[in-house]
Amino acid sequence: MTEANLVQKLHASDPGWTINADVIVIGSGIAGLTAALTARSKNLSVLLLTKDVLSTGSTAWAQGGIAAALGPGDSPSQHLNDTLEAGAGLCDINSVNVLVEEGPAAVKRLISLGATFDLDPSGNVALTREGGHRQDRIAHAGGDATGAEISRALVAKVLADPKVRIFEHALVLDLLKNKANAVCGVTLHVMGRGKIDGVGAALARAVVLATGGLGAVFEQTTNPLVATGDGVALSLRAGATVSDLEFIQFHPTVLWTGNDSKGSQPLISEAVRGEGAILRKLDGSALMQNLHPMKDLAPRDVVAHVVHQEIVNSGNAYVWLDGTKLGEEVWLHRFPNILSSCRKVGIDPITEMIPVVPAAHYASGGLVSDMTGKTEIPGLFAVGECANTGVHGANRLASNSLLEGLVVAERLSTHLQDLPKQSEPEFNSSPTNLIKGKVRKEITKTTTKGAGAVRSKESLTKTLQTLNQIGNKTTKEASTQSWESTNLLTVSSFIAAAALHREESRGSHWRSDFPERNDDRWLVRIIGKLQEGKMVLSETAIKNK
Repeated sequence: MTEANLVQKLHASDPGWTINADVIVIGSGIAGLTAALTARSKNLSVLLLTKDVLSTGSTAWAQGGIAAALGPGDSPSQHLNDTLEAGAGLCDINSVNVLVEEGPAAVKRLISLGATFDLDPSGNVALTREGGHRQDRIAHAGGDATGAEISRALVAKVLADPKVRIFEHALVLDLLKNKANAVCGVTLHVMGRGKIDGVGAALARAVVLATGGLGAVFEQTTNPLVATGDGVALSLRAGATVSDLEFIQFHPTVLWTGNDSKGSQPLISEAVRGEGAILRKLDGSALMQNLHPMKDLAPRDVVAHVVHQEIVNSGNAYVWLDGTKLGEEVWLHRFPNILSSCRKVGIDPITEMIPVVPAAHYASGGLVSDMTGKTEIPGLFAVGECANTGVHGANRLASNSLLEGLVVAERLSTHLQDLPKQSEPEFNSSPTNLIKGKVRKEITKTTTKGAGAVRSKESLTKTLQTLNQIGNKTTKEASTQSWESTNLLTVSSFIAAAALHREESRGSHWRSDFPERNDDRWLVRIIGKLQEGKMVLSETAIKNK
């Protein structure tokens, strides 16, 4: 066991109300909305819980697009190879095969649901390229508003179905289990603007986690600030297994808005480089020129590492992204939202270079599940960024995330054919606790400093020591802030512990004291469990050999 002082059950008042549905879906991004529609296709009633409003989440923020082998000259096998290369040896090949083979049809079904993608002059879906892709296979909408368009289409379908009951401003606290140790519901708090106020219990025949990412554990992230790793944390408290949490992808081109900037940061999509933008040092020389055969379109971890090292070595606060050769028409029609974000801070990318830095972007790891969303705990399923199917390995290939959420959420239908009857929960009498809400900044500062883009034994050991001290700052005053801080502390601790355990550099995990990739020792997946407030880490071999 790894030293820690983590909460095994959140402190909250007893549920004051109860609601029932066949399936509970937690999250309203592409994975959650698709999961809800999949359940409805099996004539199951759905309770959809979302922490903010229905249309808010990482999906709606996605700029670049969704990857699938839709174009001439492309194939699922080529998409597979690019995904495996980006994943740096840790992808599950069987999972990736499912993704790339079923991806094109899934995107076409998304279009049939009403999602409108940009078209080329021939009337076909327009495709562009992003880092790590050797073919144009990124479908986009509204130029750089792909996620927003996908969200709009799926939300419209969900809202049109009276058998989907929606609670907005709902924070799920803990999973409920029955006598057989199967998940049969959740406890939740519906915040002031919701339909029902206070703590309640939602009971169901299945629970689907689609809670998104955990970027808010860092001081700067491209994620919405509600991305506090709630799904991962509550799963750990329920006894589930997580894996690959050390692989936090830092996006290489996030708009630099000042040295003191914190919270959600504006993303400059990789698609900008796909259209021809170039990363430059502050002296104007091309940053990626001789560092990788794919130059500016190298896999994301490679580019982020180069940008980070240039900032460290030069002492400058940022590097340039030069899109001045793209022309006004491309900026206005292909990247209107990015153009607006830049202009809001006084930069006109049509004529000026953009200052960019890396920032926390995507968690390749999460709750262990398969390509049908199934986890080891009966009744519990996980889809999207909170899950780990093995598709992404050590580094997600650009625009594979929307595709994975879509494909896996559709494949949930395998388990929705014959769900067990609703069962009564056995309310957990374990001791409860919370971390004080005001320590959130301490958690994010500690994690960013010691377990951020570049780590070492020294930095990670200190991070874990500090997080353990923060774990002593407990309270019995339940609030949204204290619940979120408790989840953040759990997630941060597991990230740091897994990063300390993996003594190599691979994909998006960079150790300054172990700078090389080591396949002889580390072709393994690091898995974690929470037992009596302590972290238990172990390894499982990658079986792709």
